[in-house]
Amino acid sequence: MANVRDYLKEKEKRIDYKEKIRSHKLAIFYRIVLFLLLTAAIAAFVFIQWRDKVFVESIVTGSAPLTIVQGATVKNLGGNVLLYSKDGASCIDVKGNAVWNHTYEMQSPMVAISGQTVAIGDYNGRTIYVMDKNSQRGTINTNLPIRDFCVSENGVVAAVLDDAEVTRIYVYNGNENTEEPLIYGRATMDKSGYPVSISLSPDGKLMVVSYLYVDSGNMKSSVAFYNFGEVGKNETDNFVGGYDYLDTIMPYVQFMDNDSAFAVSDDRIAFFSGAEKPTNIASKLLDEEVQSIHYNENYVGLVFINQSGESAYRLDVFNESGELVLSQFFDIEYTDVVFNKDQIIIYNDLNCQICNMKGVDKFTGEFEKRAALIIPTSSAYKYVAVTADSIDSIELN
Repeated sequence: MANVRDYLKEKEKRIDYKEKIRSHKLAIFYRIVLFLLLTAAIAAFVFIQWRDKVFVESIVTGSAPLTIVQGATVKNLGGNVLLYSKDGASCIDVKGNAVWNHTYEMQSPMVAISGQTVAIGDYNGRTIYVMDKNSQRGTINTNLPIRDFCVSENGVVAAVLDDAEVTRIYVYNGNENTEEPLIYGRATMDKSGYPVSISLSPDGKLMVVSYLYVDSGNMKSSVAFYNFGEVGKNETDNFVGGYDYLDTIMPYVQFMDNDSAFAVSDDRIAFFSGAEKPTNIASKLLDEEVQSIHYNENYVGLVFINQSGESAYRLDVFNESGELVLSQFFDIEYTDVVFNKDQIIIYNDLNCQICNMKGVDKFTGEFEKRAALIIPTSSAYKYVAVTADSIDSIELN
């Protein structure tokens, strides 16, 4: 009997010990859960405070000298400063260091930018130079007069060339010195129409062209998609789909990323999606005149004159699915509207208004010096301002 009693006592001790271990583990688990909940709550509170925080001043925290020659145009090239004119182009980093410089002679220089890559050519000229933010890539000799062109981020160039009765669309590898196109195409007014706008996806795989066609006095716009990958090789002229629009002009088409594009006409905005054969996923009719078009990989913004009188302008912002996500009113006589992540930067040479995609005004104020260009940085409250004689680092407080 003694052995049985001892066994039962020992068993009770083991059970009690296991229960204590279980209780201890549960206590640790509850503490961890409570800690995570508190951390999440604090993080959410900090995020909301940051999201709704309003800045009241801009401070120049650093400056590098810069000389902008008369007649030069300033652009953002992947976070660096691109300067170009009739006599040449140069790229400068935000610290004022020269990255590259290229001289040429052009009468009417045109520029196409995709991310960190730029193509520069002369209207009616026969040469297109391709560079990126770090170096010069290649030179394209078209042998035919240039009417328009676009570039992908990986250096593919599509050029609209004039050849008497035929307009040609040639696609080149802009990462080398070449005269030979990768893809040949042609357009005539009596068949496809005249190409009025053209865009390449960032990876250079897809191309969209807007054609204007007039038949017996009736006007038609066509948006055509071409695929230069494996899918397109199986299609005639790489054509993988298109849409016709009667009695309207579609003067603007643009890829947002590798599988999203949009087109704007005088009466509508249309959105397309698809990595192989893009299809029309949304359209919205417009009953007001579009003043300007702005976009990044996530959003498209159309600026209208505000008819209500509450402010001078209205910016309607759409996501890549074609949904209207924000209508923002502003009074700045703007020179540019820039989308950066979830921020919208509206500015001219002296004034700036920054808001988020919730419509919260984060900053409204003036620059210390006249700014020709504002470049966002990875920080939501730090920017680069290019003035007539300096590149300034600006921080919002």
